[in-house]
Amino acid sequence: MKLKELAMSLLLALVLVACASIGTPDGGPYDEEPPVLLKATPVLNATGVKTAKISLEFDENVTLENAFENVVVSPPQMQMPEIKNSGKKVTVELFDSLKPNTTYSIDFGNAIVDNNESNPYENFAYVFSTGENVDTLAVSGTVLTAAELEPVKGMVVGLHSCLDDSAFTKTPFERVSRTDSRGRFTIKGIAPGKYRVYALSDANQNFLFDQKSEAIAYLSTIVEPHTAPAVRPDTIWRDSITIDTIRFVNYTRFMPDDLVLRVFKEDFASQYLIKYIREPHNKLKLFFAAPNNELPLLEGLDFDMSDAYVLEKSVKMDTLTYWFKDSLLYRNDTLALRLSYKAVEVSGDSVDRCDTLFVSTKKRWEAVLKQQQKNYEEDVKNFMRQAKRSPDYDENNPPVYVPKTKVLPVRFSGSSSMDINGRCHFSFEEPLLSIDTSAIHVSLKVDTLWVPVDMVFLQDSTNIRKYDIFAEWRPEQTYMVTADSAAFKGLYGGVSEAFSREMTFKSLDEYAVLYVNVTGVGNNGILQLLDARENVVMEEKTVNGRCAFYFINPGTYYMRLIFDANGNGKWDTGNFEKGIQPENVSYYHHSLNLRAFFEYTQDDWDVSMPLNEQKPLEITKQKPDKERRKMNRNATRNFK
Repeated sequence: MKLKELAMSLLLALVLVACASIGTPDGGPYDEEPPVLLKATPVLNATGVKTAKISLEFDENVTLENAFENVVVSPPQMQMPEIKNSGKKVTVELFDSLKPNTTYSIDFGNAIVDNNESNPYENFAYVFSTGENVDTLAVSGTVLTAAELEPVKGMVVGLHSCLDDSAFTKTPFERVSRTDSRGRFTIKGIAPGKYRVYALSDANQNFLFDQKSEAIAYLSTIVEPHTAPAVRPDTIWRDSITIDTIRFVNYTRFMPDDLVLRVFKEDFASQYLIKYIREPHNKLKLFFAAPNNELPLLEGLDFDMSDAYVLEKSVKMDTLTYWFKDSLLYRNDTLALRLSYKAVEVSGDSVDRCDTLFVSTKKRWEAVLKQQQKNYEEDVKNFMRQAKRSPDYDENNPPVYVPKTKVLPVRFSGSSSMDINGRCHFSFEEPLLSIDTSAIHVSLKVDTLWVPVDMVFLQDSTNIRKYDIFAEWRPEQTYMVTADSAAFKGLYGGVSEAFSREMTFKSLDEYAVLYVNVTGVGNNGILQLLDARENVVMEEKTVNGRCAFYFINPGTYYMRLIFDANGNGKWDTGNFEKGIQPENVSYYHHSLNLRAFFEYTQDDWDVSMPLNEQKPLEITKQKPDKERRKMNRNATRNFK
């Protein structure tokens, strides 16, 4: 009986497994094949074309991905073409009149994909001609930012057969392309001849440089497209990971194919007053759209401004802060002012501008006084509450409340562990009225004693509320910075309290040293040590192509070299009208992993390496778009 029951249980289990297996859908194999073009109207490479409507028919349903970004029509169209798809068809209608004897190319790139798995019809360009011949030459290259060598995506690159520079500013491009995520471009359908090549961030989409705010690039040399026979390897794969054979294929190379255009914006910006803020009553901030070459003039309409404020300027004078000194002035809820400055219009013209400003505060002065009185009364109550708790309290002779002196907050940059080249400074919330330098001290710890050392106390050159302390800081030594009470007095009555901070400077063993040698640079190089976010950690000028970085904290670094042609100590942009290219920049093509207590020498920097190959990918912000990779998913499914 037990044997029979066991057999029945096994039979029932097999039936249940079989039923479950039957109910599992397979789904069929994945579609890995791209769509196939069956018909084009007019036909590919047709000549004598009169129609501006193009129809493409494929063997399966297709869709367009980001047609506006990915599809480029050349010659460029002033009216936006209509590009759409329906089922198996893609249609294009050009609304500009067709030019006679002209080759047209509609470069789809990888924009046409099938509906199922988004397999692209790769690198497809539809070409036709309104004349008797189809022009087939092409040029290609890369567009990079001039200062950081970043690939520029979506930039318009165009050609002019007119070799006069004025063509770039007065005439639309004759043929165009658009850069991909790697900054790469290919301009197709070019007739034999000589050309100028330009790149443009075409803000108004008119294919010419007519706005100073547009980023541009141009080649100083003339380009003559041509072809040459060439050979390339062709890899045949046995499967997705195994190479079967490598053969060499003859092909026609379209040249030049290694152009590099360096994008820059000219040293221009529209200049105007963006906004002004008066908060609190005693502080007015003006924000400008661009740096001021000369200080704007601010005048009171019904009061004298000549000695009414302390002015705080940003480095480029694009932000100005006016700290009003007289309470009789700043207690007014609205101040009428006249501002005169040099404005720069979009056209680039400089004009004198005079604006009348009525600057008000969000909170009225009456409300400020009420809050101050409320705070005072609360302080008195707290004082009396504490006094009554004292055993010495005499109700007939109560203590008198004396308001506390307003405290001026003091911020100090020094910390318990300091870098050898670290800077120590005090900073304050408001400008200072006075400083007692005799009340500021620096002492060195010798055994258990504090020994005074010489120091220099100076106001920072770029910030009036910041003061630097300089002393002979030595490694592995401990210092004490102190300031007696009332050492600093603020513009609005605040007085600092006593302050002290102990600091120990790091050992030399905790740092790395880097020596760099770059050939062909001489004394005109500015070498920058960068962190992973491309922030400048250190900067040194080259001497005979050499420079040294000391006191480097361990970590991973990168290097950028500026070829400072004019010797002004900074990178300079270009100017198209004057024929000035931006100053050259080079990146060391590897990262540097620097460890403590090591000295490194780097002398293999090849600045002649192609610019588009120099910058390490890990700090390149514009990463290449992920390419579709065909996976052997059918094999994976069959295996399962």
